[in-house]
Amino acid sequence: MADGVIKVDSVSKVYKLYNNSSDRVKEALNPFGKKYHHDFYALRDVSFEVKRGETIGIIGKNGSGKSTLLKILTGVLTPTSGKVHMHGKISSLLELGVGFNPELTGLENVYFNGAVLGFSKDEIDKKLSAILEFADIGEFINQPVKTYSSGMGVRLAFAVAISVDPDILIVDEALAVGDIRFQQKCFRKFKEFQAAVKTIIFVTHDVGTANNYCGMVIWLDNGAVKKIGKPDDVTKEYVSFMYYGMESEKGKNKNTSSEKKSEGSAVEDLKNLDLESVEKCQSFGEGGARIKKVGLYSALTGEKIKVFRGGEKVNFYVEIEILQNIENPIVGFIVKDEKGNSIFGMNSYVLGIELGKFVKGECIISNFGFEFPLLKNGNYVFSPAIAEGTQDNHVQHHWVHDGYVVQVVNVDDLARMGWCLVVNDSSIKLLR
Repeated sequence: MADGVIKVDSVSKVYKLYNNSSDRVKEALNPFGKKYHHDFYALRDVSFEVKRGETIGIIGKNGSGKSTLLKILTGVLTPTSGKVHMHGKISSLLELGVGFNPELTGLENVYFNGAVLGFSKDEIDKKLSAILEFADIGEFINQPVKTYSSGMGVRLAFAVAISVDPDILIVDEALAVGDIRFQQKCFRKFKEFQAAVKTIIFVTHDVGTANNYCGMVIWLDNGAVKKIGKPDDVTKEYVSFMYYGMESEKGKNKNTSSEKKSEGSAVEDLKNLDLESVEKCQSFGEGGARIKKVGLYSALTGEKIKVFRGGEKVNFYVEIEILQNIENPIVGFIVKDEKGNSIFGMNSYVLGIELGKFVKGECIISNFGFEFPLLKNGNYVFSPAIAEGTQDNHVQHHWVHDGYVVQVVNVDDLARMGWCLVVNDSSIKLLR
């Protein structure tokens, strides 16, 4: 742990669950050690290390063990087995209301929490103006905390947590109840902490937040580490799993026995498009169809686009191999920025275009014609997909993460500011 501040080594947390209170008594008095409970693993053999200055995001569905892990890191809970090593001053914001006396005023709670954290009254006096300014709850600071809304309680609790200038800041999902302005203020504080080489660990359900602020993401599922690594890789897997119950596979969408294109397929007419294979991209789906190639072309010149200024009319082509009959197909795509934030997207269902039945053995090329928004400079990725059903109730046959990458390079002042034109004149053509 040379430059590490946190090391979690094979940590498990087990609770004994009894069907009724009498079983607890029976087990305590049984001379033969008979068990009347079953073990519930809130955490199971969790291990990871965090280096000084890293920001770690923890994601996972409700009940996956995220809050339990944070409580163990802060010392609120003791692990059943395993060890946790922490180096540095820790400040935390866990469950709403923890550490606040509801009968005391906000101001009294500031001094009370400061004393718990080891600060004298004089030291809190020096920090008070900064705390009150950040919390921004006005005259309510002199009212009992029991009269606060959940958002006001979080404001004050977060302001106190950051006032101690910790080496390690640990935050649970409490920030989710704050309004958007306060959330942005908190994330600006995260940036300040990162610049000061402080360590941050926080729980979030927002993959965009994880991608934007974290250097590493831990995905917990049923108390165990499902995946740990770079934010982009982990959040792709997480989205696939949470939305469709499937895990992404990389480089596994190999050719199957269905190689023959249907006679008269437009693929023969569009070979000069030089579409790019998505074989090595991460993807998931039920397998009723497979996206094979994609490409973005200028509607004006017909040239393939890899670097452009944006604000131009383009055609995005998606070549799909149909592996089973699909009654109500939906073809579409989403465009994301470098941080994984969704910028815009479209699909045939939303556009109101009836595609008809896709037949097994066909090779379809879908052509989306639209005006690409004038976006700020940077890299953007297209993630194409084919599904079956409706927008709200569908089967995802194949979704490809980051199937096509384009770079926007524009010297226009509006583009550098991120000015965005409205996408219009959208259409989709099926070339069989």
